[in-house]
Amino acid sequence: MIIACPACQTRYVVLDSAIGVDGRTVRCAKCRHSWFQGGPHIDGPPEPVAAPPLPPVQAPPPPAPPPPAPRVEEQEEDDLAPVAEPPSPVAEPPAPPEFAERHDAEPVEEAVEDEYSQFEHEPPFRGRRNWLKLWTVAAAIFAAVALAIVAAVSYWGLPDWVPVSRPTFAQAQPDLQLEFPPDKQDRRTLPNGTEFFGASGTVTNLGSSTHSVPPILIVLRDARERIVYSWEVRPPKPTLAPGESVSINEAVTDVPRSAEFAEIGWKPG
Repeated sequence: MIIACPACQTRYVVLDSAIGVDGRTVRCAKCRHSWFQGGPHIDGPPEPVAAPPLPPVQAPPPPAPPPPAPRVEEQEEDDLAPVAEPPSPVAEPPAPPEFAERHDAEPVEEAVEDEYSQFEHEPPFRGRRNWLKLWTVAAAIFAAVALAIVAAVSYWGLPDWVPVSRPTFAQAQPDLQLEFPPDKQDRRTLPNGTEFFGASGTVTNLGSSTHSVPPILIVLRDARERIVYSWEVRPPKPTLAPGESVSINEAVTDVPRSAEFAEIGWKPG
């Protein structure tokens, strides 16, 4: 139903069930005016309509008589001929099946066994391994690793754990003379039980130009000439002018008791 606000004439469409038959108080959403809205008008039930009278039932007409049967004229005995009954069929035994040659059948080809090769790849078996390719890849990897090892050794040198013989001292320096006389080496045990070793020597530049002085290595060996102790000595002067000489005095304690003699030379690079 459609209702209108008496104050502002705003119209609203509401359900009949929202108002009810008895009506209710409503309020305008626009102007906030309240009023009582009556319920919708409900018409009464329609009056029954009288059904028209039925026509009188008439009796069905009597059925028509059946048509007369056709008249069959009788024939004289001379005209009548006996009707020969057809002979009853006699069941004959079935003929044996004949295997007739079928000309329309396709000829059957004999299966020809293909020659089998052990090198042929057939699923679900795995493919053949190319050993030549595998060996080529392995050789390439080995060559790369060997080249990397050679380059590393050339740059850093052999590690200490490699069991190969290497020189204890570096080659002699040109124009540099290293002198550590045996009578200038002191090996003894101190009163407190500490093992002491001292050495004195000189380094002289015999050349006509200035040279850098490399580090010096002192090695102690036992009676079986095995290295039991070693240390590095830095010269007091890094360079020597022509004809110049420098003295070196070194001493260490707590050396192994098995040390018998000392060797002195240039430290390997």
